[in-house]
Amino acid sequence: MDGNGRWAEIRGLPRIEGHRRGVERSKEVIEASVEIGLKALTLYAFSLENWQRPSSEIATLMKLLEFYLKKELSVLLKNNVVFKTIGETWRLPEHIQKIIHEAEERTAFNNGMTLITALSYSGRNEILRAVKKILQSNVKPHDLSEDIFSAHLDTAGLPNPDLIIRTSGEMRISNFLLWQGAYSELYFTDTLWPDFTKDELLLAIQQYQRRERRFGRIPARSDAP
Repeated sequence: MDGNGRWAEIRGLPRIEGHRRGVERSKEVIEASVEIGLKALTLYAFSLENWQRPSSEIATLMKLLEFYLKKELSVLLKNNVVFKTIGETWRLPEHIQKIIHEAEERTAFNNGMTLITALSYSGRNEILRAVKKILQSNVKPHDLSEDIFSAHLDTAGLPNPDLIIRTSGEMRISNFLLWQGAYSELYFTDTLWPDFTKDELLLAIQQYQRRERRFGRIPARSDAP
């Protein structure tokens, strides 16, 4: 969800106003995803590298996160959404960790869309942590498989993403779901995140639906029955 700061700067507004607008856009995209029946939606909200930003900006982002979780929990419950997080959430302020735990606990028995929020997350870091868990669990090298490795990732039990959307014109995935996204379709748009509407989401999904996912296989013959 990239482009909040640039959206604000273009309009002569403080960067935090872009983040506020980005939160509102996230709510719209979550509601649209529930409406169209997505099974899972992952939002890259705060990367491990984002801790390098100015402390004042980080503090404001944490306040926005706290505000959103408190305000939207009832909406998630109403929409039957399961809330989960991935990343090193232990780095977050303790009071936010408690709010996250409550949201995960109270939505655990829902059976609708799963909303995964990546917080203090890095794909490389997640892979390294998975390797350490495997070493600690004494898995023998010859027994190690993709399934076993996946079971030690933050996303264990969750589906791999079919589609990864990157906003703001950047043509990279920025350390996001590196293992899980091996065969994901990629969609890049110049639209800044605060302007990424429901219609933009539907456009991305429509383009995805026109693609042929082969997973290494040869293309299907057009004259096949």
